[in-house]
Amino acid sequence: MSNKYDVIVIGSGPGGEGAAMKAVKEGKSVAICDDFKQIGGSCTHRGTIPSKALRHASQIISDTDSFKTANYQQVLKSIQPIIDNQYLLRKSFYERNQVNILDGRASFINDHEIEVINDLGNRKKYKADFFVIATGSRPYHPEDIDFTHPRILDSDTVLNLNDHPRTITIYGAGVVGCEYASIFREFKIKVNLINTRNQLLTFLDDEIIDALAYHLRENGVLIRHNEEYEKVVPDDNGITVYLNSNKQIRSDYLLWAQGRTGNSQNMGLENIGIEGNIRGSIEVNENFQTIHPHIYAVGDVIGYPSLASAAYDQGRFASTHIVNGNCEHKLVEYIPTGIYTIPEISSVGLTEKELTEQKVPYEVGHSHFKHLARAQITGRTTGMLKLLFHRETLEILGVHCFGYGASEIVHIGQAILAQDGKANTLMYFINTTFNYPTMAEAYRVAALNGLNRIH
Repeated sequence: MSNKYDVIVIGSGPGGEGAAMKAVKEGKSVAICDDFKQIGGSCTHRGTIPSKALRHASQIISDTDSFKTANYQQVLKSIQPIIDNQYLLRKSFYERNQVNILDGRASFINDHEIEVINDLGNRKKYKADFFVIATGSRPYHPEDIDFTHPRILDSDTVLNLNDHPRTITIYGAGVVGCEYASIFREFKIKVNLINTRNQLLTFLDDEIIDALAYHLRENGVLIRHNEEYEKVVPDDNGITVYLNSNKQIRSDYLLWAQGRTGNSQNMGLENIGIEGNIRGSIEVNENFQTIHPHIYAVGDVIGYPSLASAAYDQGRFASTHIVNGNCEHKLVEYIPTGIYTIPEISSVGLTEKELTEQKVPYEVGHSHFKHLARAQITGRTTGMLKLLFHRETLEILGVHCFGYGASEIVHIGQAILAQDGKANTLMYFINTTFNYPTMAEAYRVAALNGLNRIH
């Protein structure tokens, strides 16, 4: 194995994979380094894949009313083959493309050299012309909370829970908090969802936020808005969260879901003048370059939008810049949001609040799933598709979907939203023939509903 490469990628999650695959396909010699023995990053082993597989399993259990014969830890075991298959698939990508895998933690000696230390303490130095840092992120841990206590969990350790709780408190009502609130309720576990803000997921369209809050409450989730913790006190039998409002929330477990921290520590960045901010994020320019033009950073370690899909594209774009000197970052202007609550949510483009603030003359088209033949056939009648469009030009400005299959349905709108000129208008959906019965037909229904509002 060589100790000199054109490109060394640090981190094997989606960002690292995108960077490595693009670089090697362009003829570069590439190595990828990870201190986790099984490549794939948190996305494969601790985040996206396990939680979404768990969510899918919990929905099946709920649909079939089989929660009486299945518990949380049994379902966790059942999703392990999915994780294993993902790991083997990702490993085959590197082997097939002759990307060397460096096992161990990378640390910068200088801006062209790293030292990799494996589990046995063995050390080896490697040089490269370019580096891509794609080390991801981890759950944020406040110093005053004891995360070594078995009753206090985060989004990593909740996947190791060897128990079926009666009650759980989730602190933080962001994407992770809302997703796990949905999952636990499908197992008939009582959920307290503590939100530090006055709304859930404030980056979403208000109508979608209201629908999510309604369905979480309808399913039995107790949501507490505008609350901050004073202290968290665990004991052998449970956990008590003391709130600044003098409330005391008692439950079997606490799931801390309040933010994430970029993995920029303990990798020698101080040796090359790169510093993470207060949340560990590395600053980059529009080409994903750090203060050193030959050292790039992508994915969760640079912060927003902290999506696996976006990280993969950022990795590809960084390697495109390494190879060609240009970056296609503008292609990620319309990144869809996928939130795997039950029902799920997906959106792309602007919200009503944003359009109102910008004083854009817009109108709304709705399609309620309960009126679609396909939804009636499948029994998935909860939800809607919402189109926001310009009143005068009919340009599509935003697509918002709530309900079963939302994260799939949104891509039709995303494709049209990204088009230029007359290709991006409400008329595309009105003049297009959709298969019947399908959920995609919601676009035609919503477009006609919107057109009727301006004629």
